[in-house]
Amino acid sequence: IVWVLRLPRREWLTGLALALVIGGALGNLSDRVQLGYVVDFVDVHYLGYHWPAFNVADSAISCGVVLLILDALRHAWGSKPVKQ
Repeated sequence: IVWVLRLPRREWLTGLALALVIGGALGNLSDRVQLGYVVDFVDVHYLGYHWPAFNVADSAISCGVVLLILDALRHAWGSKPVKQ
């Protein structure tokens, strides 16, 4: 959390991504501590196929990781170097 708070404003994408990952992890941890298991409430069935159940915290973690990868690729593919 301290890392996110110390990021420069121009690194907002990294901050958003880390906040999603941390928030999702804390949400799942909260369920695990309080209930002993993580509540999965989105359960999709379509045309006989079943997608694994998930929750909002799982979605936040997944979106955060995708944003971190995209941000890393953006820097690696030659966008202007970030001055600190």
